[in-house]
Amino acid sequence: MAGEIEGIPRGYREFVNRLKKKIASSRLRAAIAVNEELILLYWNLGTQIKSHQTDEGWGSKVIDRLSIDLTRAFSDMKGFSVRNLKYMLAFAKAYPDRLFVQQAAAQIPWFHNCVIIEKIKSPPARIFYVKKTIENGWSRDILTHQIEIGLHGRAGSALTNFIRTLPDPHSGLAQQIVKDPYSFEFLGITDKISERRLEECFTLLCDHRS
Repeated sequence: MAGEIEGIPRGYREFVNRLKKKIASSRLRAAIAVNEELILLYWNLGTQIKSHQTDEGWGSKVIDRLSIDLTRAFSDMKGFSVRNLKYMLAFAKAYPDRLFVQQAAAQIPWFHNCVIIEKIKSPPARIFYVKKTIENGWSRDILTHQIEIGLHGRAGSALTNFIRTLPDPHSGLAQQIVKDPYSFEFLGITDKISERRLEECFTLLCDHRS
């Protein structure tokens, strides 16, 4: 039949490729949404710890107890270690503005945020590196390198307006958002098969963006 090849209508392959790209793109967006919810949760936990320490005089030992209780309640999540709870507290102290957290800091993985909090003490410089990470799709290793070579000091404090867009699927940032183990544990996904399936979908998106 005219317009068909081996029973496949003309234009079918292009149609399937468009659908594959759409599905993979939607899953990447879902991974970003999960990451945003996780970062906001960590910010809220840090904010509440800070509030009780400031207003009610709770000491640092409360974090040790909190780690035990939360880990018992959510045994499938590794994010409630003492060290990570302290990062949450530092995160909340670094970014008191929830809107900035939602619009910027929550668009990069938790480990990216920890690197910035640990290595950078200046609030404007922290904001600089968060926005540059999103703008350039930096992996955590590249972010660390840019901090170590002092990009902020060489580039100055000028920043373009921040616009939320879907990361380039080829970027290290997008790869680490999709593969972030904290996000899998946040959703209660510990099955390695499920993780591989999501990574395969990410690869599919990259193939169709090439």
